[in-house]
Amino acid sequence: MKYRMRSMHLHNHGWRGVLCVLLVLVLLVTPLCVTPEPARAAAKTPVEQYGQLSVKNGRLTDQGGKAVQLKGVSSHGLSWYPQYMNEKALRTMRDQWGVQIVRLAMYTAEYNGYCTSDEANRKKLRKQIYDTVDAAGRLGMYVIIDWHILSDGNPKTYQSQAKKFFKTMAKRYADADHVLYEICNEPNGGTTWTQIKSYAKPVIRTIRKYDKDGIIIVGTPTWSQDIDQAAAAPIKGCGNLMYALHFYADTHRDWLRDRLEQAVKAGLPVFVTEYGICDASGAGAVNRTEADKWMKLLDKYKVSSCVWNLSNKAETSALIKQSCTKTSGWKASDLSDAGTWFVKMMKKHK
Repeated sequence: MKYRMRSMHLHNHGWRGVLCVLLVLVLLVTPLCVTPEPARAAAKTPVEQYGQLSVKNGRLTDQGGKAVQLKGVSSHGLSWYPQYMNEKALRTMRDQWGVQIVRLAMYTAEYNGYCTSDEANRKKLRKQIYDTVDAAGRLGMYVIIDWHILSDGNPKTYQSQAKKFFKTMAKRYADADHVLYEICNEPNGGTTWTQIKSYAKPVIRTIRKYDKDGIIIVGTPTWSQDIDQAAAAPIKGCGNLMYALHFYADTHRDWLRDRLEQAVKAGLPVFVTEYGICDASGAGAVNRTEADKWMKLLDKYKVSSCVWNLSNKAETSALIKQSCTKTSGWKASDLSDAGTWFVKMMKKHK
């Protein structure tokens, strides 16, 4: 009897041991009921970070009044290289290159230009702009709608068309925080600052009738290099107005950098809406030394800029190799010398 009772005790003790082992195993493979760490917040998009832009004390500022410097990319002519202005391309530039703003260069007078072609082509160009502006909005990127005069020289040549075009754009994007308007790319051919102002004022009024606070950028004489003339006699009575400076690093060196610095010190709000790191033809060798000097100056004064151009055109200023047919998702090996320099520069300034 004693033997049997001891056996039963041992038997029960053995099962308790087995149960303890099983319980330990269950605890080891079952996640503990602890409060999970909150997911890391996704990085803010440029528009989430800066909001509605404005101009204060000669500087581009964010929604809180703090000076902001945007860095981005210009398209080539939308009539010729529209395929690069797609949402995947914008996402690649934003996420991989750090691009915050894109510029839509719509030529006015060249082949298939907005003012020298039929309504079917104008409608096609408008749709391209709508699609890209809307894609940029979804991605939280800023965008410049660029009335890209060049061979027409004097913007007054197509002033009535410009007013009609910007009326359409301003009505459509009046409440869009991410849209900027560049109303004349590069006045040239002896066009004076007085002539540019007489063009700009009615176009500005047209935009302001619908979009009360969007940034408007005005080109300056001699392919947007004579910003000293704008600094001496800026357009009065209009807020959120900026002035364009364009440079190509191997052609425009210390003399134009000095001009920019003097204009900024004089309180002129400047936006470099187009630049390249080769010569002004867009086809010469890249000059990284001069390009780096320009970037240092732009960073010093927080001057925003857009590099020319996103295409695979057979010219030095194109960011994509001519042999590359991709329209998004580019790797380092797909980039031209200019593209390689730009991406490295952007990563260095993140």
